[in-house]
Amino acid sequence: MRFRNQVRGVALLAAAALTLSACSAQAGGGSAGEIAGEITVITQRTDIVDTVFADYKAEFEKKYPDVTVNFEAITDYEGEIAVRMNTDDYGDVLLIPNSVKPDQFATFFEPLGSVADMGKEYRLVEEKAYDGQVYGVSITVNTQGLVYNKKVWEAAGVTDLPTTPDEFLDDLRAIRQNTDAVPYYTNYADGWPLSQWDGNRGVMGDPGYQNTHIAYSDTPWAPDEWHGISDGLLYDVVAEGLTEDDPTTTNWEESKTLLGTGQVATMLLGSWAITQMQQAAEDAGGSADDIGYMPFPYQVDGTFHAQIAGDYKNAINVHSEHKAAARAWIEWFAKESGYAHHEGGISPLVDGPAPDTLGDFEDAGVEYVEMDPAPQGKESQEADVVAASEIDLYGNIYRQKLVDIARGAGDGDKESFFADLNQRWADARASVGE
Repeated sequence: MRFRNQVRGVALLAAAALTLSACSAQAGGGSAGEIAGEITVITQRTDIVDTVFADYKAEFEKKYPDVTVNFEAITDYEGEIAVRMNTDDYGDVLLIPNSVKPDQFATFFEPLGSVADMGKEYRLVEEKAYDGQVYGVSITVNTQGLVYNKKVWEAAGVTDLPTTPDEFLDDLRAIRQNTDAVPYYTNYADGWPLSQWDGNRGVMGDPGYQNTHIAYSDTPWAPDEWHGISDGLLYDVVAEGLTEDDPTTTNWEESKTLLGTGQVATMLLGSWAITQMQQAAEDAGGSADDIGYMPFPYQVDGTFHAQIAGDYKNAINVHSEHKAAARAWIEWFAKESGYAHHEGGISPLVDGPAPDTLGDFEDAGVEYVEMDPAPQGKESQEADVVAASEIDLYGNIYRQKLVDIARGAGDGDKESFFADLNQRWADARASVGE
């Protein structure tokens, strides 16, 4: 697989699909007009909005003295922004929520340019494009894997990376037996971390996989399909008691310290999490070198593969009165803020630098996979099936149910749960058509 300039992947952060009321789109003017005025930038980064983003504000306003930037940070971003988007008042710059389907982009967001033109400068432009027009620019680019505490894994006697789900389970059992650490932490209570399990489709080593095996398959949860493999592993980890005692009491912010200090061994998260875990380790008196990043335990022809995909996309509210200033912010954020580098991510720029944080992947010989975009005219195929099936494929609700069943707090077992998911998916595909 080669590292192309334009990719389409699965969003790293997601929520259950929400129905957004349609407002009439205003035409034109995304980059026209004077770069001036007061703009509101809405972000999900509640942890750094008063620190790092304050520095961004100072630097941006130094370059554009006629613009004033205000930030609004939202904890439950997906839920709250969807409600706000039933009005015209959802900031000037915002992150495109995962609940907005491609054919709704023009209703809510200002087009930024054609896929061909935007793709010359930015990666991943096809991820939030429709009918040839781009509506968002990635804040950073991530790959997918498992963040882990190297000292804990070494203390458990594990010296080689697991290459299969069964080997991964064996390693977690060794951690349980030989250390005091929780082998795996679900982050069930916050919910959104469970959505990270969907972002690893590239593990199958096929850039076209989602266009042939998911949106056009009646059995995505079969044992040899991606969702059957990934969700099946999550189920088995929980069913064997290799996770925290009570998943309803997990806490995302606390989990960083737990992993950084070795009280937790492993979590499946995008590469964006590496720097946060390293910082948590240092804050607790440990070392950033204790934090490692391993590929998902699955190989194709003896090789690990990992999907690369964009994080949230900065977009312009179609109702903004200061679209030129909003566009300037989006471009400055991608080109000059340094956000992607500071977060340990891959640059959203075609010619941007590679991060140092992915050295573990290089050592493991991981090949990056960029998922092919959906065929033209079929951009909404998967999203339509997701909506019709009422399975929040990119979210956390059905995976929380999976965890509940696996830990004995829900009815059924893995086979019955996956059979139900496959049936609902097949019925939805039949209703949507191809």
